[in-house]
Amino acid sequence: MIKATCHCGNVSAEISRKPRSLTECNCSVCRRYGARWAYFSTKSVKIRAARGALVSYKRGRMLYFDHCKQCGCVMQWRLVKSKGPDARMAINMRMVENPDDLAGMKILRFDGAKSWKDVGICKLNDPWW
Repeated sequence: MIKATCHCGNVSAEISRKPRSLTECNCSVCRRYGARWAYFSTKSVKIRAARGALVSYKRGRMLYFDHCKQCGCVMQWRLVKSKGPDARMAINMRMVENPDDLAGMKILRFDGAKSWKDVGICKLNDPWW
């Protein structure tokens, strides 16, 4: 089990398995957030937040980015039109409580700004990233 929390602790995510890889995207939103995303089905993630603790930003017609209302940390994105337990979502793995849980992970670089393609791979070797 991997746990991610926002800075103030009002929002958390419990993830049932270690992700296969992390993705860094350079689109106009992700590069500003500095996020490293891991993708899961909604049934494999448990989000814990009091009512009103999460605020959503809708980008275009496809994605909601959810952040903590109090500290502003971006926790996840989810698809606007996807519902049910098999719906896809992404957790910002920069919010992981124990960064050592992700040591050595493969990081995929995704060009969301221009080509919409994977453009490279690197390794997360520093456990303190």
